[in-house]
Amino acid sequence: MRDDETARRRTVREPLALRGFRSYWLASTSGFTALAVSTVAVDVLVIDILAASEAQVGLVRAVQFLPYLLLGLLAGAYVDRWRRRPVLVVGHLVQAMMLTAIPVLFVIGALTIGATAGILFAIGCSGVFIAAAERSYLPDLVPRRALVLANARVGQSLTVAETSGPALGGALVGIVGAPMTLLISAAGRVVSAVMIGKVRRPEPAPRPDHPRLWRAIADGLRFTYRHRTLAPLAISTNIWFLANSISLTVLALFVLRGLGLAAVVYGLMLTAVGVGGLMGALCATRAAVRLGEGDVIIVARIVCALTWVMMALTPVHAESWGVVTYLIVVLGIYGFSMGAEEPSEMAFRQSATERSMLGRVNATMRSANRTAALLGAASGGVLVGVVGFRPTFAVVAVIFMVAVLVALLSPLRGARSR
Repeated sequence: MRDDETARRRTVREPLALRGFRSYWLASTSGFTALAVSTVAVDVLVIDILAASEAQVGLVRAVQFLPYLLLGLLAGAYVDRWRRRPVLVVGHLVQAMMLTAIPVLFVIGALTIGATAGILFAIGCSGVFIAAAERSYLPDLVPRRALVLANARVGQSLTVAETSGPALGGALVGIVGAPMTLLISAAGRVVSAVMIGKVRRPEPAPRPDHPRLWRAIADGLRFTYRHRTLAPLAISTNIWFLANSISLTVLALFVLRGLGLAAVVYGLMLTAVGVGGLMGALCATRAAVRLGEGDVIIVARIVCALTWVMMALTPVHAESWGVVTYLIVVLGIYGFSMGAEEPSEMAFRQSATERSMLGRVNATMRSANRTAALLGAASGGVLVGVVGFRPTFAVVAVIFMVAVLVALLSPLRGARSR
C-alpha cells in the first residue's frame, strides 16, 4: 500500500503546466518579492531614519499583526462565502495604495512612527483577507494529489524571493532610500493583482446554505482545535510563531544596532534565509514522500530550534567578517528548515479540510499564529532591552523546542495527507 502511494505521488503532473496555477504562482512570486523588499525597507526606515527606540520597533512590528487578532476569524468566514479570486485582486491593489502613502508622507515631511504604524496596520487589514483567500484558492487550481508539489512550487518562489528580495531591498535602500523603495514594493503588489486577474479557471460557487456568521466562525474554531491531527499542528504552529516573531524582531536590532552593520549586510543575511529556504523547498516533495508530512514538520522544527541555540552562541567579539559569515550560515540553516516544512504543512492542512471550511480553517490558524506573533513582536523589543541579545535568543530556542514537543507527542507524528 505504501509503495502504491509512493508511486502515485511520483507520477503527479507538474502543476506549473496548468495555466491557472502558473498565473497564481507568478502572482505569488511578485507578492513575495515585494514583501521581502519592503521588510528591509521598513526595518531601515523605522530603526535608522525615524530613530525608533527598541520598544517602538517592537510596537511597529506588533501593529502589523494586530489585524489578524481583530479581523482574522471574520475574514475566514467571509472568504468561505465569497469567490476567492476577486478577494485576492482587490486585496493586492489596496496594499499597493497603502504602501504608496509612505513615500508621499515622507516627501511632504509628515512621516512619523505613528503614521508608519497606522499605514502598516491598514496594509495588515488587507493582508488578512489575502491570507484567508490565497491558500484556500490554490486547491481549486490543481488536483488534490498534486497539493504537496504545488505548495512546494509556491514555497520555492517564496524562497527565491527571500533570496533576492532582501539583497535587492538593501541595494535599493542604498540607492533611492527606504521610503522610495516601498514605492517599488507597491508596484509588485499591482503585478500580483494583474496576474491573479488573468486566472481563467472557473471557481466553484460558494455554498448558498452558510450558517450564521458567528456560528460559522465557531465551526471553524471547533474543527481546527478538535481535529485529531490539525489541533496539535495548530497549537505547535502557534507556539512556533511566538518564538519566530521574537527572534526576527531581535535579529533586526542585533544586526543593525547591536553589531552596527549596514542595511546591505542585513539584506544579505536575510538573503541567506532565502537561499536556505530554496534548498529546503527543493527537497520538500521527496522528504514528504519518504517520511510523511507529519514527520517532515517535526524534523524541520527541531532543526529550527537548534539554529537559535547557535544564534545565542554568536562569537560577537570575532572579526566582523567572521561574525557575518557565522550568521549567514546559521540563517541559511534556519531558512532550510522552513523551506522543507512549509509545503508539507500546507498540503496536510488543505488535504485534511473540506473546501467549504478551508477559508475558516486557514484564517483560524493564521489569526492565532499572527496573534502569537503580535505578542512576540511586542515582547521581543522589551526583552532584549532588559536581558540583552544572547539570553533573548536562548529564550527563543526554548520556546521553539516547546513547539517541537507538542507536535512530537501527538498523532501528527507519522501522519500523511490523504
